[in-house]
Amino acid sequence: MDNKKEMIEGELNTAMIFAAGLGTRLKPWTDHHPKALAIVNGKPLLQRNIEYLKGFGINKIVINVHHFAEQVIFFLEKHNNFGCTIQVSHEKEEALETGGGLKYAGPLLKNAKRFLVINADILTNLDIAAMLAFHLQHNPLATLAVTNRSSSRCFLFDEHHRLCGWQNNKTGEERIAVISPLNIPMAFSGIHIIDQNIFSLITETGKFSMVDLYLRLCKDHAIIGYDHSNDILVDVGKPESIAVAEKYFL
Repeated sequence: MDNKKEMIEGELNTAMIFAAGLGTRLKPWTDHHPKALAIVNGKPLLQRNIEYLKGFGINKIVINVHHFAEQVIFFLEKHNNFGCTIQVSHEKEEALETGGGLKYAGPLLKNAKRFLVINADILTNLDIAAMLAFHLQHNPLATLAVTNRSSSRCFLFDEHHRLCGWQNNKTGEERIAVISPLNIPMAFSGIHIIDQNIFSLITETGKFSMVDLYLRLCKDHAIIGYDHSNDILVDVGKPESIAVAEKYFL
């Protein structure tokens, strides 16, 4: 892993973990706890993702909180931020969703040329160094980690990996942002590398989704998909998925 740390040193040392959501799919745990502290083999999701980021030399982390925020803050303090520089973006009045949460945390990310974002309930062995190399090669506004797994909702990409739309496979809803001869559906992994310039392009306010933001911005800016279909990826969003995660993450 040390070689991978060296590969990204100076290019990517900051991340944001989305941990503010209500976690309704993870009930009954989230009736009394934040989803970020759900336990997989004796270790909370949040700790696993902090350690995952540290493994690639990413030690400046912003974490947004809302649902049982005080539990997350206490957990971080108890463990001395796991040796990282951690700032908390506290969405006190309401959870602002992914896009609103990112915008609200913007001042805490202002010194990062680029940064990685990951959902707190995602566990993966994705090689961040390889994803960063892909990002630097193509120099887009954002790179989205995607796989070809089955999913109820997918982003659509053209033959050059550029985002062009979104579809809901359950309802049949489709949103085409850029007309393309080829719309390749890929499931989003909840992991992105984003350029600092995105903040100057956000005009949305309040509560909004990164999906809506990306679909608006991809008309004029390169937003690309990074296929990591061969990696382990577990969305620990439901109680039964904890058992799945425990098979891979010891």
